[in-house]
Amino acid sequence: MLNDLLADFAHKHHIEGLTTPSLIALSEGRSEYSFDKAKRFLKFQQRINNELLKHRVITDNRYAAWFEHGDQSLAQIKAFIIQFSVFSNQFLIAQLHKMIHADTLESMRASKEILANEIGVRFKSTRQTSGGDNLGATEGSIEGGVFHFGAGHFEWLYNLAKKLGLSFADIGQPKHGTKPTLFFCDELIRLYGGDDYQISQAASYAVENWAAAGFWGQLIKGFHLFTERNGTHLPLGFFIWHDQLECQHAAHTQEELEELYFTLELDEDGFIRYGNEMLDGVAAFWDGLEEQRRELVAVH
Repeated sequence: MLNDLLADFAHKHHIEGLTTPSLIALSEGRSEYSFDKAKRFLKFQQRINNELLKHRVITDNRYAAWFEHGDQSLAQIKAFIIQFSVFSNQFLIAQLHKMIHADTLESMRASKEILANEIGVRFKSTRQTSGGDNLGATEGSIEGGVFHFGAGHFEWLYNLAKKLGLSFADIGQPKHGTKPTLFFCDELIRLYGGDDYQISQAASYAVENWAAAGFWGQLIKGFHLFTERNGTHLPLGFFIWHDQLECQHAAHTQEELEELYFTLELDEDGFIRYGNEMLDGVAAFWDGLEEQRRELVAVH
């Protein structure tokens, strides 16, 4: 019933396309929300769709497309896990910076939720993953949650690395990162974890839309084909959990953007510019993986 009422409300005022929280705020007449700003936002969203979300790392991730076919050699799989583990560990630094530079207590807590979950505090929720690895929920809150060393995301990757013959010392540390991987990590810290709130939010929006673009599913499919071909069992909990997480994040990310637009005087050009800079960093990471896997083919 509520959705029908909001749909009628949006149609009446020519603001179709806004998320439910924004429509509720407009219908309640909240001070920061106006129909004029709503229409300006919808025009801005068109710019985002055309000038940011069509970035090649979202629409044409060549490495992920190759990986999906499952034709990897063991050396290529190992190289991928090493670089992904470096990114996974360095993301903790970017997330810590994002938490430190938060402009409100609510924003700090939101960042702290992600950081604490990354290092091993499970979300408290009735919904669980279906990955079969006892990885815990993909939504909820860390409030009252329980810390487990084995619930740290890096340890999930380590469990996979061990099956491939890699040791703990072989993964995660910056010294194992290629130049493209380290550039991506530095850009995460500079933009996603930066001290300018609007730049940080632009980078966050870009990262979330990249993460929701489908590459997790492509990686999982490629891993499954690799294991079938080689008769091995690889614990894929890290990838399965994140794939399920990002399916839920897409809607939240859009809601956060609209709240940002309505409550602040957003620099539209800056948002798109810094969002693209973040995606350029992401693309550098995948380009590095693509170059590395081609070199490994040449060697072998």
